[in-house]
Amino acid sequence: MSKEQGTFHWGHEALHLEIVLDDDGSPRLTQLGLPGEAQTITGASLPLVEVTATGHGRGWSGGRLIHTDLGGRLRHRSHRATRDGGWHTLTVQLHDPDSGLAAEVTYRSPDGIPVLRGEVTLRNEGRATLRLESVSSLTVGCLTPPDPAGIDAADLLWAENDWLAECRWQRQPMRRTTPSLSGRVSYGHGKSGFALNGQGTWSSCGHLPMGGLTDRRTGRTWVWQVEHNGGGWRWECGEQDKATYAALFGPTDTHHGWRHPLEPGAAFRTVPAALSFSADGGPDAAFAALTRYRRAQRRPHADHQRLPVIFNDYMNCLMGDPTTEKLLPHIDAAADAGAEYFVIDAGWYDGDNGGWWTTVGAWEPAASRFPGEKGIHEVLDRIRERGMVPGLWLEPEVIGVRSPMATSLPDEAFFRRDGVRVTETGRHHLDLRHPAARAHLDQVVDRLVGEWGVGYLKLDHNIDPGSGTSGHPGETPGAGLLGHNRAHLDWLDGVLDRYPHLVLENCSSGGMRWDHALLSRMQLQSTSDQQNLHLYAPIAASAPTAVTPEQGAVWAYPQPEDSPDEVAFTMASALLGRMHLSGRIPELAPEVRALVHEAVAAYKTIRADLPHAVPSWPLGLPAWDDPWIALALRTPATTYLTAWRRPGTDATATLRVPHLRDTAARVDLLYPSVSRAVSAWMPGTAELSLTLPTAPSAVLLRITPSDAGAS
Repeated sequence: MSKEQGTFHWGHEALHLEIVLDDDGSPRLTQLGLPGEAQTITGASLPLVEVTATGHGRGWSGGRLIHTDLGGRLRHRSHRATRDGGWHTLTVQLHDPDSGLAAEVTYRSPDGIPVLRGEVTLRNEGRATLRLESVSSLTVGCLTPPDPAGIDAADLLWAENDWLAECRWQRQPMRRTTPSLSGRVSYGHGKSGFALNGQGTWSSCGHLPMGGLTDRRTGRTWVWQVEHNGGGWRWECGEQDKATYAALFGPTDTHHGWRHPLEPGAAFRTVPAALSFSADGGPDAAFAALTRYRRAQRRPHADHQRLPVIFNDYMNCLMGDPTTEKLLPHIDAAADAGAEYFVIDAGWYDGDNGGWWTTVGAWEPAASRFPGEKGIHEVLDRIRERGMVPGLWLEPEVIGVRSPMATSLPDEAFFRRDGVRVTETGRHHLDLRHPAARAHLDQVVDRLVGEWGVGYLKLDHNIDPGSGTSGHPGETPGAGLLGHNRAHLDWLDGVLDRYPHLVLENCSSGGMRWDHALLSRMQLQSTSDQQNLHLYAPIAASAPTAVTPEQGAVWAYPQPEDSPDEVAFTMASALLGRMHLSGRIPELAPEVRALVHEAVAAYKTIRADLPHAVPSWPLGLPAWDDPWIALALRTPATTYLTAWRRPGTDATATLRVPHLRDTAARVDLLYPSVSRAVSAWMPGTAELSLTLPTAPSAVLLRITPSDAGAS
């Protein structure tokens, strides 16, 4: 770190940060980008952290609204740069002598990766309680130069995310959301822009907790994520003093009913947020940087490198109705196909013929589903005998109103508001801050994993109990929810500490809790409950924007009524992620079953590369109705490319692979071997012409630089 008078610099070879101290000691982040860039925003007026508290909001002066929140009153006290292994850390200490508020702003960045992670810890060094209403995790006011032309050229990115329709990225000119304002009166406090908020307890219901900004002229791009596993998050992107800013928050009072009384001597820590950067590579390069960051930041686990093939009996298969009789043929078919894990999904605890929704919580196997002396252990043993690891579905945070656990656990162990236990569609929600709630779940996991030998747990979450819990005296529901969210992460860490080889899948009605906070602990993410193979293609192709490829679980669910092209289509969707095999494989004709076996074999030949590959999209980020869709994963030596053709379009598409410009390359068809695909590589333009004669159809290709030229 270097320091000049009133200015200090920090970073590494891939990221440079400059902070300027005003005459009064107010710090301003004036540059963020590559080392050596000359893009200092001298007029940037956003503080490093935005803080509002009751009685300390914004106020009017001279006919305009001025920025007088607590963050704007914080002054520089000290700063320190450190290095911890592969991470660079800058800690900036701030203080407001009038209110007694102190802030520790922590920036972290992994070496060689252009991503900045921000987190803020507030402390009350005064004598009076400060009632916090919002605190930013990361605020950057220099995303574009202080020139209206920079905003005119900027496109805003965000991802709509709904049940069965996850990860739908949108791109619009920023001027559509942040119109240019002019006139004699200054409105607001100089900021205008676009904002998205999380809702309820599902962190990605409606939208992913992500966004981005890209310059359509230069390709300069920013992509950000709020790393929070609850519904309480917010991001803003707009104009401030003729430049573009982004401000990332956890829960706030205005949007989530969150308030926090910061007592004298107490501290509060924000949820983390991260911002990735690409100087000229467009969204693809920014998402690639975010992929590398996610790998560096998450909890290490052997599963991230091994990528075993998983069979799950739910999707387009048993659909929550497992029995010994139904499972045994699927176990054999999965083993024959090459699966290495076999997961029994919902229903294994259901002795009530489909009435289990309001009775869950004890997580005991249903004798009616698993008759005989061994019960469910007959099935678990058969899975192991066929060389696979057994797994089970679990919905840990809910207790049905008719479950015995609803009365055996104390009221304090559940979400409550105004002293009343919250009930949502026949279920209560556990508050994992309470020791009885955590002890109950630990006992369940210790039985299933420690005693039964289960090696995989699919952790689902299918209710949204609203704003949260006010279980503690004087607590707002938003604050209670944040406390539970953090206890949830702590519980997951405890489970993996006890069982380091256990594999955990994150699911919430498909992708309704798709966030990096959970994925920094759990090994896989359920990407969707979408049952239509045609509609799954854009979800599978977009998934690497929000999860590393090796963590993105994609269903491959062949049906006996499917054509061979449709079977190849569904199998191809999973080849550049984590294969979640399902469907009615025992009923497939031999020639179609061979397509399934071939896909699993092809996946096993490439999976060692996937944990080191970064994504790109040769046709751009997929739109929901795009007739052609493509996803590429590239390593320094190899590029894998899956292309889908859906009905209603031309048989030929041109795919762009710019990182191979002016490179002679060989194109190999990896799957399916029976495909009549025709490809032609054009090194001068880095374009691949691909013809798929039938629709629907899909292929997996491998592109390798070659002195022999194109093929």
